[in-house]
Amino acid sequence: MPERQALPLRRLVVETNVDRTEKSELVASLHEKFAGAGLVVVTHNLGLTVAETTDLRRKIRVAGAGFKVTKNRLTRLALAGTKFEGLEKLFTGPTAIAYSADPVAAAKVVVDFAKSNEKLVILGAGLGSNVLNAEGVKALATLPSLDELRGRLLGMLQTPASRIASVLQAPGAQLARVLNAYATRDEAA
Repeated sequence: MPERQALPLRRLVVETNVDRTEKSELVASLHEKFAGAGLVVVTHNLGLTVAETTDLRRKIRVAGAGFKVTKNRLTRLALAGTKFEGLEKLFTGPTAIAYSADPVAAAKVVVDFAKSNEKLVILGAGLGSNVLNAEGVKALATLPSLDELRGRLLGMLQTPASRIASVLQAPGAQLARVLNAYATRDEAA
């Protein structure tokens, strides 16, 4: 009988070792995500259904961001040595993170989703080494995204070029109209 008890203990030790390697891989993966992110938004999930979570993940993925339900202790370990270390105190209770390289993309989607679903509560965010409260995240979400800013800048750069082209074409077009007017007047006479 003692041998039977020893066998489950051995399995327990093996499973614990596997758990530790899985946990260390998870910490390393999270640390890598934090290193590449420009923004990390911390949220509480207060009973989101699977369908709601799937919908949120889809919207976040479309925006070029990521969303992950996290284990607080492992996330705190992953934050160590990153610019988001100041977020440690936010990881209590049922938390999840939204992260993106674009400093606005994740905030826009999470704030928009939280407006229509009270089960997602924004706790705060890390923008670089700065820690934002929930109101700061909402204010950040009102800013245009990096792609929108690039589009606006490109539009502003193209506008003077198109105006210059129309100004340069105008004298030629006026000359053509004058010549056409003389030609039609001579034909009529």
